[in-house]
Amino acid sequence: MTTIMTTSDSQVPLTLIQTPLPQPEPFDLLVKISAVSVNPVDLKQAQVAVTNQTPKILGYDAVGTVVDTGAQASKFKIGDRVMFAGAVNRQGSYAEFEAVHEDLVALAPSNIADAQLAGVPLSFLTAYELLIDKFRLIPSANANQGQSIFIINGAGGVGSSMIQLAKWLGLTVIASASRPKTIDWVQSLGADHVVNHRLDYLAEIKAMGIDTIPYIAILHNPNQHFTAAAELISPFGHIGSIVENATPLPIERLKSKAASFDWEFMFAKSLYHYHMASQGTILALAGELLTTHTYKTPVTQTLAGLSLDTIHEAHQLLTSNQLIGKLTITY
Repeated sequence: MTTIMTTSDSQVPLTLIQTPLPQPEPFDLLVKISAVSVNPVDLKQAQVAVTNQTPKILGYDAVGTVVDTGAQASKFKIGDRVMFAGAVNRQGSYAEFEAVHEDLVALAPSNIADAQLAGVPLSFLTAYELLIDKFRLIPSANANQGQSIFIINGAGGVGSSMIQLAKWLGLTVIASASRPKTIDWVQSLGADHVVNHRLDYLAEIKAMGIDTIPYIAILHNPNQHFTAAAELISPFGHIGSIVENATPLPIERLKSKAASFDWEFMFAKSLYHYHMASQGTILALAGELLTTHTYKTPVTQTLAGLSLDTIHEAHQLLTSNQLIGKLTITY
């Protein structure tokens, strides 16, 4: 099969090669990939592969069709159109075919095109797990009314999903964005208030008459935002981050409020075989919300073709800090 794989050469980090068809393990599905999304984790895993000289296939957001199943797989059948994010410790979706554990998979809603759907799994799973698994919000429509959340970097892939999911849960959403296009985008997704994360957003929020917020999601460099978040967080509130800190965070600032700091890493469940089937369930909910038009995909741009040129272009757009929402590639 045709595959884009990392190399051990930092000057030429990706190569197009032919590899054997993956053989599904007992609980696996073998999926013919139709479209994939690019994510920051792709760039990080490429760096790890070069450093460790362990080439791998990247890609952790996909939609495709089941063409084979493992001996003990029972949740899906050949011909099913499915979506998933996969596992970071296995070969990914920059390939014609991928083997993925059936617990991580959900049926794809028929009313959403491949190009739009491929940008959903990783961002929706990340947003859901931070809001529900870590912040302990009630996972039901409008069940959290009267609560509020501040989402820093609301126009990114995860932010685009989190704004919509938080609104579905019933929260008042304050999101940050810094450009006219990103401000328009987060407002279109349902953000109730927008502040500029390049300015003094703490003053902006307090000018609204808001002194504290019970939930804060840092979807950008936590070192840049932690001090402001610690001042803004409510007593017994939750601050969560999906981005690794470069230097130690002053966690002691949360002690007097008995506030919590929560990490969210979407691949933790597959890495440690922890409630893996919950990810399939979460993606099934995403499918329901897409079907009822309660949630729209965060995809704003699509490229065509599994090639080095499209992958390089996608990665350049990803690092430009100009991308809004998600970028996908159709095969």
